[in-house]
Amino acid sequence: MATSEKKYAYTTLVTRGSYLAGVIILAYTLKKQGSKYPLLVFYTPGLQHAAVKALELEAVKLNLILKPCEMLEPRSDMKITLIAERFKDTWTKLRVFEVFDYDAVCYLDADMAIFNNMDSVFSRADKLPSDWIAANHACVCNADKDSWAPEEWNVDNCAYTPLSHPTALSHPTQVTPDSRPTYHLLNSGMFLYHPSEKLWDSMLHFFNSTSKLSTYNFPDQDFLADFFHNRWASLGWQYNALKTMRYQHPNMWRDDEVVCLHYIVDKPWVARVSADGTAGFKGKDGVTHSWWWKQHAAWVEEREAENATEVLGLMGQFVVKADGSEEDDPDMRAIGSKVQAFAGNRSGKENAAPSAKDGDAKDCGETQAAAPLRKKVLGERGHGPVVHSRGNDETPS
Repeated sequence: MATSEKKYAYTTLVTRGSYLAGVIILAYTLKKQGSKYPLLVFYTPGLQHAAVKALELEAVKLNLILKPCEMLEPRSDMKITLIAERFKDTWTKLRVFEVFDYDAVCYLDADMAIFNNMDSVFSRADKLPSDWIAANHACVCNADKDSWAPEEWNVDNCAYTPLSHPTALSHPTQVTPDSRPTYHLLNSGMFLYHPSEKLWDSMLHFFNSTSKLSTYNFPDQDFLADFFHNRWASLGWQYNALKTMRYQHPNMWRDDEVVCLHYIVDKPWVARVSADGTAGFKGKDGVTHSWWWKQHAAWVEEREAENATEVLGLMGQFVVKADGSEEDDPDMRAIGSKVQAFAGNRSGKENAAPSAKDGDAKDCGETQAAAPLRKKVLGERGHGPVVHSRGNDETPS
């Protein structure tokens, strides 16, 4: 009897409307690039009705499976210190490991877009042990000399620095028990894994019993690097191409090789690309932000042709206006040009007073103190130091 085809899926999380545009364009570009697999979109109770409705309207068109879930938080007696207040929601990303009815799942942050077929990532699944993940290194160049970064975060210690094109695509820096500490750090914006109850129970036990949670600056990312220490395989940079790597690591980056582009730090849908071609926190991301806007324009054109006025109106609530004026929305401002300011909340500051208002596991968000983690499902986020840019604005093929 022939072996049945493996069941694969992508997944992401959205917890407030400020990330709706990211999720829609992620799903749109996945489909546009020929993906065969659904995108499981987990969303929390605090997500605005308008955003939920937009996802419902897009579900059939973009092969979405909507999954309501609860927030995930550390136990109430755990003292938490974070780099920034907005990272408090990112524990929820760990719920992705509860998707037990798939052979392999690829998690994608909601601030990503796909520019080549992503399904090739699943070719790594068969050789991946059941209790491992495959991911990409964190970029630790710390070009802006952020005060919160450890001293060892520098260009010489970055796992991408020794790489060059084309071997970087197929032979990324691998992690071994003897690797320098910074090589053990991963970026949690994308990872491939085999979900199982056994793995989830093990993670759940660690989450509820370890005291290390109080030391994590980037919650889900530090948790995954710790829990999967010496049990993660590195993938080529193209599967989690941080937008800043275009100018931080030009020796390995090629525009046409980008598979999954990760819009870390400020998000393209919060500000238009300026007439002079600049965009991003330091004006260095005009090229990659223009790629996102090109995909957004294509999505709008398709929906206008279908006379899909309702979803266009809903999406428009969470995208900067065509004239470039910003919405007076704190959630949108939190992922805009001032995102890297960390709102005055630096490493070591205790985030004990919860805010009931915010709820997005990404580069911004607030959580509430809660009882020990319980089974529900999923999450989103990514991070990396800000760096600098160049070049033409042609979208990768």
